Amino acid sequence: MKPRRALIIGGSLGGLFAANLLHQQGWQVEVFERVGDDLATRGAGIGTHDELFTVLQRIGITIDPTIGVPIAGRNCLDAAGKVIAYVPAPRTMSAWARLYRPLKDIFPAAQYHFGMNLERVEQNADNVTAIFTDGTRVSGDLLIGADGFRSTVRAQMMPEAQPRYAGYVGWRGMINEWEMPADFHAQMFAHYFFCLPEGEIMLCFPVPGRDNDVTPGRRAYTFVWYHPADEHRALPDLCTDASGKCHGTSIPPPLIRPQVIAELRAVAHAKMAPQMARVADLAAQPFFQPIYDLDTPRVVNGRVALLGDAAFVARPHTGMGVTKAALDASWLADALAADRDIDAALAAYQTRCRLFGSRAVARGRWCGAHLEAQATTPREQRSAAELHHAPPVVLLREHGAKIHDIPGLAELV
Repeated sequence: MKPRRALIIGGSLGGLFAANLLHQQGWQVEVFERVGDDLATRGAGIGTHDELFTVLQRIGITIDPTIGVPIAGRNCLDAAGKVIAYVPAPRTMSAWARLYRPLKDIFPAAQYHFGMNLERVEQNADNVTAIFTDGTRVSGDLLIGADGFRSTVRAQMMPEAQPRYAGYVGWRGMINEWEMPADFHAQMFAHYFFCLPEGEIMLCFPVPGRDNDVTPGRRAYTFVWYHPADEHRALPDLCTDASGKCHGTSIPPPLIRPQVIAELRAVAHAKMAPQMARVADLAAQPFFQPIYDLDTPRVVNGRVALLGDAAFVARPHTGMGVTKAALDASWLADALAADRDIDAALAAYQTRCRLFGSRAVARGRWCGAHLEAQATTPREQRSAAELHHAPPVVLLREHGAKIHDIPGLAELV
């Protein structure tokens, strides 16, 4: 019997999860990545979940101590730098590239195609064709859109479904472990810290270093800082370079104006614990990502299926973006393995992915409501969810909680 053929648009983590799982099941899989070179130098620190490790092991990737840096729990610091709350929360902090590399290497290189920019998709009842900007046409039995939160596949399926700006950005920065002063390293490196001034959240934690190295002395320490930025004034200003050119809703890190970085560090010293401000000072090239979310009305259209951020975008407070992509891919593979009728399998996938994704988006909105309200709602008019969560221990447990501890999600995995 002729093998079924899957076309995957997007060669990042979501696409590679699906590609490897379907390849294991005997599908002929072709992956098409828009970028023209290897993605292993991209990405940032990520949290992990047991469900993510389960999918990686299913693909054949060994989970060992090199997968990340372990932490025992979470500390909350007040403005003076004193620990005011602690929650035991064992977790492994990893990095995007640490997962990309083995997923990419285990998949047949001849079936992964760089520099392929999708133009449009055509389909009939039994066949789907991807048409690329260079004129290439490739047909298959199934097309999977795994091309991120600005998905070209989703834009064609549902042009009305657009990511929604949440009213704040996530600043990030990283320090090489060997560049941390000894006293500061001893105080900070092995710990996960939160600081929660009104309308802000900053967290710091260890991650693998260059080339995904977890050898002591060669790891890294990173921060994520959720900071309000009005969509019509502050965000365009952040995205404007020194020449006065606005780059839209994002800007390459080297083009961020020095004045913007200086102002960021000044706010850190004014609002954050001294330890957190020092992390912001030591990070060589802070950069930011506007925070969006998207609750998609459907993830299947004929022989086209969406997964990962192409399907749903949950705010990063859930800490499950990569895990959700892995779960989506596993649910799609399971549905296709259980039913050779592709249309019936996609209907089953639609039901499961849609329920989990919508609830994950709602969870992220709830966790970030008090951040969003800073730019939209006067304090005296805010709902309980939009006011700063207290006591701090509540927030420590909410953000990045394990999936099996989250009501509404636990029963779906």
